[in-house]
Amino acid sequence: MARLEQVLILEPPIELKFKGPFTDVVTTNLKLKNPTDKRVCFKVKTTAPRRYCVRPNSGIIDPGSTVTVSVMLQPFDYDPNEKSKHKFMVQTVYVPPGVADMELVWKDAKPEDLMDSKLRCVFELPFENEKSNDLEMSKSATITNASKPDGPAVPKSASASLDDTEVRKLMEECKRLQSELMKMTDENRQLKDDGLRLRKATQSGNPVSTSHVALRDNGSTALPSLLVVIAAIFIGFFLGKFIL
Repeated sequence: MARLEQVLILEPPIELKFKGPFTDVVTTNLKLKNPTDKRVCFKVKTTAPRRYCVRPNSGIIDPGSTVTVSVMLQPFDYDPNEKSKHKFMVQTVYVPPGVADMELVWKDAKPEDLMDSKLRCVFELPFENEKSNDLEMSKSATITNASKPDGPAVPKSASASLDDTEVRKLMEECKRLQSELMKMTDENRQLKDDGLRLRKATQSGNPVSTSHVALRDNGSTALPSLLVVIAAIFIGFFLGKFIL
C-alpha cells in the first residue's frame, strides 16, 4: 500500500541553507503549516544529530496553524565535501480524536499512516556566493554581448581616411613634380649646352649678339636657383601635409 502524501506545507520545501562562516552557531528556520482541519503530530529527524540542535524537534500542530522550527548548526571546521551529506526528515501523522499524549500517538501509529518529507542541507560561504555571483554576471554579460546585433561597421576615423586620401594626392603631386623637375633639368642642360656653344663661337670670332649671349648665360645661371626653390617648396608642402 502506498504511503500517504505529506499534508504539511514546508518552507523551505527542499533544502535548508546554512550561511557561514561556521565558527559560531548558524541558525536557519523551517516553517511547518497545517492546512487541514485535523491535528497533526510531527517530529524532525537528522542524519547528523550531533551536529544540529532542533527546537522544537516534535509537537502537535492544530488545524490551520504554523510552527517554526529552529535548526541550529553547531560550530565546525568547514569541509566542502560535506555540502550535501546531511539530511533532515519531517515525519508526521494525524492525531486520533480524543488523544492528547504525543508519545502514544507515535506508538500506536501504523506504518501506512506515517507521512514524511526530506530536506538536504546546503552550506554556503560568503566568498563562494561572491564567486557564484561574479560567474553569473560574467555569463549574463557574455550572453548579452552575443545577443546584441552588430551595429554599423565603424569606418576608419576621419583623420585616418583623410590621411589615406592625402597620401594618394601627395603621391600624385610628387610624381607630377618629379616629371616637371626632370623636364626642367633637361631644359637647363640644353641651355647650358647652348651657352657653351655660344661662348665657343664668340671665341672663334663668329659675330654673335652680346645681349643674346648674356641672356643665355643668365638663363643658365637662374635655372638651378629656380630648381632649388621648387624643390624646397615641394619638400615643405609634403612635410606640412603629414605633420598637419
